[in-house]
Amino acid sequence: MLPFDPSKRNSFQRQICDGDLVIVYERHDSMKAIKVNNGSELQNRFGVFKHADWIGKPFGSKALSTKGGFVYLLAPTPELWTLVLSHRTQILYIADISFVVTYLEIVPGCLVLESGTGSGSLTTSLARAVAPSGHVHTFDFHEQRATLAREDFEKNGMSSLITVFVRDIQGEGFPEEFCGTADSVFLDLPQPWLALPSVARMLKQDGVVCSFSPCIEQVQRSCETLRAKFTDIRTFEILLRTYEIKEARIKVEEEDKGSPVGSLPYKRRQYSSSEENHECMEKTNSIMARPSRETKGHTGYLTFARLACI
Repeated sequence: MLPFDPSKRNSFQRQICDGDLVIVYERHDSMKAIKVNNGSELQNRFGVFKHADWIGKPFGSKALSTKGGFVYLLAPTPELWTLVLSHRTQILYIADISFVVTYLEIVPGCLVLESGTGSGSLTTSLARAVAPSGHVHTFDFHEQRATLAREDFEKNGMSSLITVFVRDIQGEGFPEEFCGTADSVFLDLPQPWLALPSVARMLKQDGVVCSFSPCIEQVQRSCETLRAKFTDIRTFEILLRTYEIKEARIKVEEEDKGSPVGSLPYKRRQYSSSEENHECMEKTNSIMARPSRETKGHTGYLTFARLACI
């Protein structure tokens, strides 16, 4: 993510500098995060790319290799960071992330608590949503994961918006210093119901909590606990269906050439030999859309609830 400098954050047209993090785009399913280092090189199937040639170019530029191949140099947005980060744990992807940010009602200036930092995929999107004056406090019980996540946030320029803690939220709850200050809380825990009493103390009046769970039994147990102090309890499952858009050659009869969608289904005509010579089928190029063969299925259940007003 670009550093949140007020003079630069509204534009991706600033020039790439030595030490910046860039997303090198080879194709839609092949990207990598590279730290620009004057004197270093990137080698891939398209050739050798010198980092020195990247410095001074705006984000989004096409970079040429010594062989004439090219890649694109993109700014590290949270969406792209989700696609290139190291998977230390299972991560949330864009479909779930966008839904979480919207339903948690996160806007600039919010204070958000997150338990289950993991690889930091969601954390970067939360940070962008609260910028420039908000903050995300994220907790993970695993010290090494927390350290690696902290390094990643430093690398992608988000450290000023994110503080990483090592703490077992299921066993200890959130620190009391955040009592009554959080606008939203996100939980990605094996037993989220154990943390819900602490969540109720952390949230402001009318604050919202979200719990991500892969199993419906976890959802049922959490909802039982939520009923004590929360209202407006809802659970969602986000299923994303992508489409492939391709150009293909199809056969079109003469009588259907004027139709933008071709003819409607009908019983196949039986042509005589003379008719076949007269009314032949013509091949033409057309754009076709069809569901992707590799459709992602279930990721997890998102359970939202609002702290009941006293």
